Amino acid sequence: MTTSPDLVAQVAATTGLTPAEAARVVGDVVAYLAEPVEDVVRRRHAELKTHGAKNPEIFARIAAELEQRVVAAPRLTERQLRRMIYG
Repeated sequence: MTTSPDLVAQVAATTGLTPAEAARVVGDVVAYLAEPVEDVVRRRHAELKTHGAKNPEIFARIAAELEQRVVAAPRLTERQLRRMIYG
């Protein structure tokens, strides 16, 4: 995926980053926002599990996080989240 030269220039101009650094940051943000919902759910579940969280807390937290994304994912039930992880 290519990034917008205008966006890279804006980030460089407003942050003091070099154009190359700004392009990398913009690319990282675009990749983060383009991550498929299923991948986000699996990644966050694994991260929260490593910190000792239990599934009911994890599923509630993931559902809340998904609602806050710039391009919000559809509202998912606990069952849908569970199926993404366990099949």
